Amino acid sequence: MSASQDTKQLLHLVIGGELSSLDGVEFKDLSKVDIVGVYPNYAAAYAVWKAKAQATVDQAQTRYFVVHLHRLLDPSTMQR
Repeated sequence: MSASQDTKQLLHLVIGGELSSLDGVEFKDLSKVDIVGVYPNYAAAYAVWKAKAQATVDQAQTRYFVVHLHRLLDPSTMQR
């Protein structure tokens, strides 16, 4: 079996930017949102998220997130 057949591809998006307030997850300016990239699994996305989060630790209003794209793309994983 190939590596792609051994593991299921679970896409994750890393995104971040300056938030409007620390109490929510609304971005201050959507045109400045940092779309870091799409990754084939959570481990890869987490590593990138961690680096971005650590690089912006002194910017209190800046946050990065890991979005589980595979959950949005596969309706069978949606909670009812």
